[in-house]
Amino acid sequence: MADSRNIITTASVAVALLAVGWAIFATQRSPAQRPVTGPGPGTAVASERVGTDSAGSVAVVTAAVRAERLSSQLNALGTARANEAVEVTSKTSNLVTTVRFKDGEQVRKGQVLVELDGVQARADLAAAEAARADSASQVKRSRELLDTKVVSAAQYEQLEATLKANEARVDAARSHVDDAVIRAPFTGRVGLRRVSVGSFIGPGTTITTLDDSSVIKVDFSVPENFLAGLRDGMKVFTTAAAFPDREFAGTVAGVDSRVDPVSRSVTVRALVPNPDGALKPGMFLNVRLSRGEQDALMIPEAALMPEQSRQFLYVVEDGRAIRREVRIGRREPGRVEIIAGLKSGERVVVEGTQKVREGAAVRELQNEESTSRSAEVLR
Repeated sequence: MADSRNIITTASVAVALLAVGWAIFATQRSPAQRPVTGPGPGTAVASERVGTDSAGSVAVVTAAVRAERLSSQLNALGTARANEAVEVTSKTSNLVTTVRFKDGEQVRKGQVLVELDGVQARADLAAAEAARADSASQVKRSRELLDTKVVSAAQYEQLEATLKANEARVDAARSHVDDAVIRAPFTGRVGLRRVSVGSFIGPGTTITTLDDSSVIKVDFSVPENFLAGLRDGMKVFTTAAAFPDREFAGTVAGVDSRVDPVSRSVTVRALVPNPDGALKPGMFLNVRLSRGEQDALMIPEAALMPEQSRQFLYVVEDGRAIRREVRIGRREPGRVEIIAGLKSGERVVVEGTQKVREGAAVRELQNEESTSRSAEVLR
């Protein structure tokens, strides 16, 4: 019995020794299963994947600060107004006897539009002219008798005063006759007729409208911070929803003398030639105000790191990332203007800003993937 136990114990120890030996042998023959404890090929691959190489530098994509000539422009919404516009009315109460225009007709300055009943006005004019003629005759005879003392100086002066009063009555009567004929005050296009023959109209009654649309006035609002750059003669381009494929060019004619204290904007008026009458008063227009070309420093917008109302970015200097504050200006799709904080030719970090720290060593990617990504950012 004791011999059996010794044999089993010896066999168990032998099996255990064989298992330990096999484990050591298998470990030495399978290096892929060993943990990496020092620099090696695996380390380089892992560091490259997170943007850091074996020397500790961060791989980033950069872009150059470019100096460009940009067309400075301002977009606004405007309202079209006729160069001259009136509502044609009568000065007196009277009956319409003749209408001498058609709806939407182009009329000339001084052309008769409507005639009113002028019988009473012409009769009053004839009576006033007769009274004036009688007074003029009396003054003439009195002047001849003044030297012979047959007519006193006082009588003569009274006769002269009567003549002047009668002349004034003639002018008033002739004005009433003229009021019976309503004429176009300027060349333009009339609107729809609002009266008919036989209508009794009074002062303020609208007969029709008259617009001179050969030139359109476009009024639009501009924020007060652009006020310093506004001047007469600046180019303006407008578009209307009715003509999506057409652009109307004009110039700034004037700037209002006051800034609206509520909206903090100023009204600008532009004149747009409209020879074919395509634009109508009251139309809603999109206005593009060109302020000429200016030099500007442009960078990809992805380089910016906003912090509240301030803007920061990383500039690459001697292989290191330097954090710098900048001031921005105009924005374009994917790009932004830098007003202060950068110089032309400097390089800014576009991709990898989350991994970069102030003064950290950086390595600009030069492979095909990074180059294509940089080009895409710049576009």
